[in-house]
Amino acid sequence: MLKVIAFYLPQFHSIPLNDQVWGKGFTEWNSVKSAKPLFAQHDQPRVPENNNYYNLLDEETILWQTRLAKQNNVYGFCIYHYWFSGTLLLNKPLELLHNSKQIHFPYCICWANESWKNAWTATDKPESFLEQKYGDKLEWKKHFDYLLQFFKDEDYIVENNRPLLVIYRPESIPNLNESLEYWNQLARENGFDGIEYAYQQIEFEQDPASDDSKFTYSIEYQPRYALTDFETEKEERLSVSKKMKRDLKAVIKKNCLKIATKFFKRSTSKFVASHKQRAISKGPKIYSYTSLMEKVIQRHATSEKSVAGMFVGYDDTPRKSRRGMVMQSNPKLFREYLFKQAYNVKYHYQNDYLFMFAWNEWGESGYLEPDEEYGKQYLSVIKDVVDQYEGL
Repeated sequence: MLKVIAFYLPQFHSIPLNDQVWGKGFTEWNSVKSAKPLFAQHDQPRVPENNNYYNLLDEETILWQTRLAKQNNVYGFCIYHYWFSGTLLLNKPLELLHNSKQIHFPYCICWANESWKNAWTATDKPESFLEQKYGDKLEWKKHFDYLLQFFKDEDYIVENNRPLLVIYRPESIPNLNESLEYWNQLARENGFDGIEYAYQQIEFEQDPASDDSKFTYSIEYQPRYALTDFETEKEERLSVSKKMKRDLKAVIKKNCLKIATKFFKRSTSKFVASHKQRAISKGPKIYSYTSLMEKVIQRHATSEKSVAGMFVGYDDTPRKSRRGMVMQSNPKLFREYLFKQAYNVKYHYQNDYLFMFAWNEWGESGYLEPDEEYGKQYLSVIKDVVDQYEGL
């Protein structure tokens, strides 16, 4: 069975810190509602179906989400968790799901171990307003004790008597192996056989000095992995002005002024035709979803730890405006590539997991939840692919 696990953002309720930094009542919806189209055919703003700008402090909302996911063969959620030296942030939805008597849906936790910055504003120099620190064994113990209640939940994803825990950036953790082994020890003391660790970001994999011996899984977090592969080829990353300048220099060096003039006119015409939707000097960076998905499906497992990834789409301009990146999709393209990636999982990976970006990353336009444009079409694709997985 293909196990689609969707990353889940708990940012859709207000907290005092966000009120202080961004203004009273701030949630992810503020960015989503204020988004503007920045070029022709730019699909912004995104609007949830029936204007469902929900509040994740409402148990009925989470019940609706889990029922919708289950009906469409989403196996579970991977819920982001924020811990800052004993301070919990955005923790209420996770606790609500855990404590609810009527919600039963598989889930695991991803520790999003990053400092919080004001990167959502249109500035080129984001600053931290809450630093991620890691402390000593006393803090490690306190952190584990908080997580234990979820590990013991009958709905928590457990493999081989080992709860699955994803760590966003293991490369940022001092004494990584020591702290992970300590948590393994604490897990064994509480009836488990340890913890099934997975990591998410590509930097840890790329660092030759990294030691992933404590990790069972390496998640190919998309589109981050595909972008890394894509950048090496420079296909769509060269700005139009730099590309024209480079090509013109090559022609001019051959003293072919006439040819250069003709080339310039032709290139300018092509530029106007294919890039009229964006200004020369300003972003956002626009990528082809098809080109990136080709990179996704070209990636096969590099080891038994590899876990395949997939993304619905990506557009963080609601947060970053012209500093953002855009990779627009549609259900037809998503269906084509999800079938291909499911085939990869079945024949080129040693597990049946597929981590999906994302269930509800509305601020980055990566969501399976229904919207006004496509309704539940993305979810229907998930349902169909999972139903047909065994026959691939």
